[in-house]
Amino acid sequence: MIEAVGLTKRYGAKTAVYNLSFQVRPGVVTGFLGPNGSGKSTTMRMILGLDRPTAGHVTIGGHPFRQLPNAPRQVGALLDAKAVHGGRSARSHLLSLAQLAGIPAQRVDEVLGVVGLQDVAKRRSKGFSLGMGQRLGIAAALLGDPQVLLFDEPVNGLDPEGILWVRNLMKKLAAEGRTVFVSSHLMSEMALTADHLIVIGRGQLLADMPVKDFISANSADFARVRIPGTEPAQREKLTSVLVEAGGQVLPEPDGALRVTGLQLPRISDLAHGADVRLWELSPHQASLEEAYMRLTQGAVDYRSTDDRLAHLQPPLQPGQPGYGMPPQPQVQEVPQQGWYAPPPPGQNPYGAAPQAPAPGPNPYAGGPQAPAPGPYAPPPAPQPSAPQPNSLQPSDTPKDAR
Repeated sequence: MIEAVGLTKRYGAKTAVYNLSFQVRPGVVTGFLGPNGSGKSTTMRMILGLDRPTAGHVTIGGHPFRQLPNAPRQVGALLDAKAVHGGRSARSHLLSLAQLAGIPAQRVDEVLGVVGLQDVAKRRSKGFSLGMGQRLGIAAALLGDPQVLLFDEPVNGLDPEGILWVRNLMKKLAAEGRTVFVSSHLMSEMALTADHLIVIGRGQLLADMPVKDFISANSADFARVRIPGTEPAQREKLTSVLVEAGGQVLPEPDGALRVTGLQLPRISDLAHGADVRLWELSPHQASLEEAYMRLTQGAVDYRSTDDRLAHLQPPLQPGQPGYGMPPQPQVQEVPQQGWYAPPPPGQNPYGAAPQAPAPGPNPYAGGPQAPAPGPYAPPPAPQPSAPQPNSLQPSDTPKDAR
């Protein structure tokens, strides 16, 4: 088991991890989620003894990593798939690691077969693709047959078959009673692989719970209701009935209604009692991605913005893609309501969007934030300056310089 207590890591004035405490238990796949720059890689480095915590401590099986006897036999990790000497073959790389840890050479051939690299075992690793490098890193993590495994983005660069293989491998390792700790940005993959989630943002713990509980706590399921578009009076009638019954009704851009606070059978009974014909009545289960985005939207440091210089691009020339197409009318962009998840029951669905919580005393954010840039304006044209007293006038220019 991995246990972190009050982990804090500062790099000068920057705090990467702040007072982080959690446990990673054996027998389940634990996903480690968080936005870029949230401190996931720093936390994994502290678990493996590569970085010393500024405060707090982390142990594996009750001992710090540096005090574990023959650590490669107990802990396997993949943090950087490129941490390989490019001039060595895959087999030579693994063989050198095995010799340092006292692992028999036959184990090298076994893990090469597990990761599917037995046919390229004698090729130099500098010619490997990104996916092949990931497989080699996973082989190095499995080399000592450890009980604790840490993987940082293990499916990066893998094809669909490789992603499925990694998913099944993680589940198999956890089913054997091992501790599996996986960091990833692929929410769809984490939803299929992880049993438990640890989510951090700006170096602080945001959630530590099973996947199903995480989705339920950070999203709200809703029912999608649609009636004939030619009957606006029926739409208003159904909306009134649903609101009187305690539901929250939110119109969607395509004309459907998003209903929360009422079960599907109850919605069907109310529509039947109001003599309203339904074209659609379907449940919507929130995804892990929706729940994750709703929880971490206030902890994202890097956000994209509109290009303020897009109007300065030169017009299309004949022969370029898109030339000759009629200009599109400019429509004011209206943000879709419920982008991350619908409001939970009890809140006004037509009210203002909830504001992101203000960060706590975590000094991660550093100094004052720079003001947001205003609308673009071209720089003023340079004004002619008055002649200086000692500057040469045209009439004072020497003849040989004319």
